[in-house]
Amino acid sequence: MVKVILTQDVKSLGKQGQTVEVAEGYARNYLFPRGLAIEASKSNLKVLEERNEALRRKEARLAEEARRIAEKLEVATITISARSGEEGRLFGSVTAKDIADSIKRTLGIDVDKRKIDLPEPIKVTGSYKVPVKLHQDVGCSIKVEVVAEPRGD
Repeated sequence: MVKVILTQDVKSLGKQGQTVEVAEGYARNYLFPRGLAIEASKSNLKVLEERNEALRRKEARLAEEARRIAEKLEVATITISARSGEEGRLFGSVTAKDIADSIKRTLGIDVDKRKIDLPEPIKVTGSYKVPVKLHQDVGCSIKVEVVAEPRGD
C-alpha cells in the first residue's frame, strides 16, 4: 500500500486534496499517469497544507464580505416600477434578474441573479421579502417594492 494525495475527485476513492492509501500498482499504473494523484511525500504534503490554508483564508474572507453585504441588504428596500393593468397585475413580471439589476443600480452592490431565491416571478404589485443566499452559510432577505409605473394617459 502507498499513500497518495488526490489532485482531482476520484469516484469511490475520495475528493481532491484528500490523502488516501491505495495499492501500489493502482497508483503507479492508473492514478499517477492520468494526473489524478501525486505521491504523499513530505514536500507534497506541505504544499497541500499550504494550499488548504490559503483556501481557508480565502473562504473566510468571502464569508466576511458576504456578511457585510447581507447587513446592507437587510435594511435596504428596492423599488421596481413596472407597467401594470387593473388591480395591480403586471403586464410582464419581475424576475431575479430585474431585482439583481435594481440592487446594482440603487446600492451599487453586485448580486448574482442565481443567488436570489425567487421561486417564481412576481406578477402583482406589492411588497415582498425576497431571500438572497450570498454564501453557503450567509443569507438574508431584501424588501422589494413593486409599484405601478405611472401611465402617460
